[in-house]
Amino acid sequence: MAKATIENPFHDGEIEAQTRAGVKDVAEWAGGFIRNYLPEQHRNFHTGLPFLVIASADNEGRTWVTLIDGEDGFIQSPNKYALLLDTQIDEQDPLHAVFQTGVDIGVIGIELASRRRNRFSGHLQQVDEGYTINMRQTFGNCPQHIHERAWTRVADNSPAQAVNSSALSQSQISMIEQADTMFIGSGNMRSQQQKTEDSPSRGYDASHRGGAAGFVKVISAKQLQFPDYAGNNFFNTIGNLLLDPHIGLVFIDFETGSLLHISGRATIDWKPDNSDDPNILRMINVDIDQLIERPNALSLRWTKQDYLLQRYLITRREKETDAITSFYLTPADDSELIGFEAGQHLPIEVQIPGQVSVSKRSYSLSNAPYEKDSYRLSIKCEDKGLVSNFFHDSINEGAIIQASNPSGDFIMPCSQCPLVLVSAGVGITPMLSMLYAALSAASSRPIWFIHGAKNGAEHAFRQEVKTLISHHPNAQMLIFYSQPNDMDRAAIDYDREGRITAKDLSELNIGSGAHYMLCGPAKFLADIKLGLEASGVAADTIHFESFGPVG
Repeated sequence: MAKATIENPFHDGEIEAQTRAGVKDVAEWAGGFIRNYLPEQHRNFHTGLPFLVIASADNEGRTWVTLIDGEDGFIQSPNKYALLLDTQIDEQDPLHAVFQTGVDIGVIGIELASRRRNRFSGHLQQVDEGYTINMRQTFGNCPQHIHERAWTRVADNSPAQAVNSSALSQSQISMIEQADTMFIGSGNMRSQQQKTEDSPSRGYDASHRGGAAGFVKVISAKQLQFPDYAGNNFFNTIGNLLLDPHIGLVFIDFETGSLLHISGRATIDWKPDNSDDPNILRMINVDIDQLIERPNALSLRWTKQDYLLQRYLITRREKETDAITSFYLTPADDSELIGFEAGQHLPIEVQIPGQVSVSKRSYSLSNAPYEKDSYRLSIKCEDKGLVSNFFHDSINEGAIIQASNPSGDFIMPCSQCPLVLVSAGVGITPMLSMLYAALSAASSRPIWFIHGAKNGAEHAFRQEVKTLISHHPNAQMLIFYSQPNDMDRAAIDYDREGRITAKDLSELNIGSGAHYMLCGPAKFLADIKLGLEASGVAADTIHFESFGPVG
């Protein structure tokens, strides 16, 4: 099989930011997650949204970010390379003028209720029906730091007169200090060495930032500061700012639909004093050039979903390996357990001593979705993982934590097709839940469970999976150890030595109708995905979810 190659999807600023942050080899795998089209799943996601967040620059070169809403169904996808927006842009919007003539944009679609989001860049052009957006780069995002909110629409919303200024008023300062959510716009429109003018990495980016209320600090009426945490290591925002310091911010009054747009210039503090929060890796300082406050700009209103938080009792903890421990959760009030689909995760909240605000994480559910007694979270203790270390060190039987309803769209796409479950390390957790679900269905479809671990000591759920597979003739298991020890070799508890490759999967002769579910480290997923596609596997039959050492 020919080795798949990955084109470097990053521009000079992003590469510089990755280097300064000490992140290596991102370009070697990241191209496997960045496309020039929207997969079917993402098309369905965007067309179901009530608004989009869009970043670009005005005719004076100032960067802005705004929210565009419309009637139900106002976003359509005529093909995988485009979106059509059936709406009009308010004349008071800072990007109104450039939207009429056509402009490069960055977009984030976000569903605050379920914490899903997806980003892309492209070109917007006005048409008779509204606006078209042609795709340049698209990729997904993790749900960290997103505060869940449900939306409603006001039928008779009337935007008020916008207020323009170059410095924050006291009411605007209060709005920022109470905000737990904002969106950022940044861009890179430079031509670069070895890159053409239409290089996919050239353009604008819209991104989300969230935290406890007050995570954005008002230094003065002309200056803001906000933290930068660990993310996907792409460094799209910071990479853009290294090449062009112009930045746009927007804050939302979720109760009134009002927007506060800010345009300014950013500098990055690479070594901030983070003694109050060790998770802060960098600080971004913003000098304000201009701001526009638009009362009642949107017809949407949002309410927090804190009422959906439930208290859960830890009824059992079980060590799976030296690094992975399972925690069993049941409702603390003896209420009925909310059901979930195999592959979904549970958003949890814990108050860690010494931390100002609650810490939020999402962990995959590893038990069978038909179990009604408890959830099982199997958590790997990461070296610098604040929450994972807290669980391993301090969460014991009898402890109480809070969690929202299970969510996530990494779920099995079909009920009868051959299914290939491929995982590495702690990526086994959603795959185990899928295995339970697939084997419980009244189906004889072929199922392959393929897992890679370093050795037997780091192989979680070995006996559990082995027992499951042994009772189902339509299921097969294939285990890879990258560094087996003498005990592993003597016990013959694995099938092959080395790491899982796309070539290994191709040699199984699974057939053209199979769907592949992949979970593991980003580079592992990129290698498998690109290798499968190079061997002729259709891209829309490859589904993946990555994890990283966020903890």
